[in-house]
Amino acid sequence: MHAATLKRLKRKLPERLAQVRGDRSQRQFARDLGVFQQNINRYENGTTPHTDFLLTLAMHENVSVDWLLLGKGRMKRRKG
Repeated sequence: MHAATLKRLKRKLPERLAQVRGDRSQRQFARDLGVFQQNINRYENGTTPHTDFLLTLAMHENVSVDWLLLGKGRMKRRKG
């Protein structure tokens, strides 16, 4: 993977995080996930999230990790 592609993918991650959060405030979203609001703010402003956070988010919000990280496929995972 080219460095430019990686950079572009990393720039899109905060947008997808905000999309998952939807209309909830950062504070409410953080409460729902059991994390600090400051972390949500940092991640939405471009800091790369920790793996534990990404896995928690994917499981709690039923979000596809491929969509979250790569923008591929559907946002929501199939249940099952």
